Amino acid sequence: MKKKVREVGLEILLQIEKNQAYSNLLLNQSIKKEKLNEKDVGLLTEIVYGTIQRKNTLDFFLSQFVKGRLHKLDQWVLVLLRLSIYQLVYLDRVPERAVVHEAVEIAKKKGHKGISAMVNGTLRSFLREGKPTFNNIINPIEKMAIELSHPAWLIERWVEQFGTEKTKNICEVSVVPPSVSARVNKVKNADIDAVIQLLANEGVLAERGDLSEDAIKVVKGSLPNTKLYKEGFLTIQDESSMLVARALDPKPGMKVLDSCAAPGGKTTHIAERMNNEGDVYALDLHQHKVKLIDEQANRLHLTSITTKATDSRNAGQIFEKESFDYILVDAPCTGFGVIRRKPDIKWQKKVEDIEKITTIQKAILDAVAPLLKKGGRLVYSTCTIDTVENEEVVKSFLEGHHEFHLDRTLMNRLPKKAQRFCKDGMVQLLPSDFQTDGFFIASLIKNQP
Repeated sequence: MKKKVREVGLEILLQIEKNQAYSNLLLNQSIKKEKLNEKDVGLLTEIVYGTIQRKNTLDFFLSQFVKGRLHKLDQWVLVLLRLSIYQLVYLDRVPERAVVHEAVEIAKKKGHKGISAMVNGTLRSFLREGKPTFNNIINPIEKMAIELSHPAWLIERWVEQFGTEKTKNICEVSVVPPSVSARVNKVKNADIDAVIQLLANEGVLAERGDLSEDAIKVVKGSLPNTKLYKEGFLTIQDESSMLVARALDPKPGMKVLDSCAAPGGKTTHIAERMNNEGDVYALDLHQHKVKLIDEQANRLHLTSITTKATDSRNAGQIFEKESFDYILVDAPCTGFGVIRRKPDIKWQKKVEDIEKITTIQKAILDAVAPLLKKGGRLVYSTCTIDTVENEEVVKSFLEGHHEFHLDRTLMNRLPKKAQRFCKDGMVQLLPSDFQTDGFFIASLIKNQP
């Protein structure tokens, strides 16, 4: 018997809670396994991401209606109540009676009569009394953590780094689903307006991007199903991420290293900006991730990319010193700039993860630095917004590598909108700046002799 959407959603959320599994991977697996139609895929995606994203807020609401403490509930009951309250509060297209009825049916199936009665009573009380107010929460950090559903430790950290107002703006944007943007393949000599029209012919409504000049934004429809996407005219990529290859600005005929390359969005963008002329070497730790880069390169008809599964900290064992014109280190990071896309990040990461990851970031920079030619450019980027992983890593690298200096021409390679966020060869875009992913980019030059 085919499972209903909410039952599938409950199973995914339970796996995430128990095993710290990745929501996007589980979603894709479940969609294929259950053979869901497009409408059901939309609802499943919404309730899974939304329930994870709003977990703090949902637990606060529930705590006002559940007798005793939430942690005393069986985990599946708590998650079932969360996903039900999420629908009642945040989804206006879903009938309330359908939400309650299906939650009760799932409770009957998974538990006993007492549990289904409790679920029914809790949801009906919520509908009758309405959602509780946040006004009684006195501590401002705690209030923001509950109202905008982020861990209190992370909010406290951001307040220290960016101030209260910016932190509030970051959190507000981070709980809203992101728009889908895509990069138009330069090698195809495709005009953006022509691409938008061709997509319209395939039933996908799109418009020009806000930040990157080679970007489009999807208003309605699915890109991966289009002929245009399959033929390599487009790559799905966030607009702030598109600025990384622009910051590197490689030229045709160059030899370039992308040291942490999977899944290949920036690698392929580098090859496109080089007009597919020259050599782009793409490294990643895992073979299955390297395969993703190869698939992207093949779809985009890019022949200048060579991939290898290896730890980039060992790159010096593979390549000769000073063998690359330009190098990109799009480093592994906490990912706090992409919480909209990967909401599980904010609940799974801890403060000690920041300290661990900076050790790896510094080690990668140290390993690839000797591989850059004198006068060459090294770009360091992350999809996090934490200053310890960004500005402080760059500062530490420069203190240990006097042969490098910050490249203050970076501003000239960025779109006008982003230039005001650029200072001394570094740029930090917050999710609230352009409603794009949070991204950090630093450009460094290796001194000439």
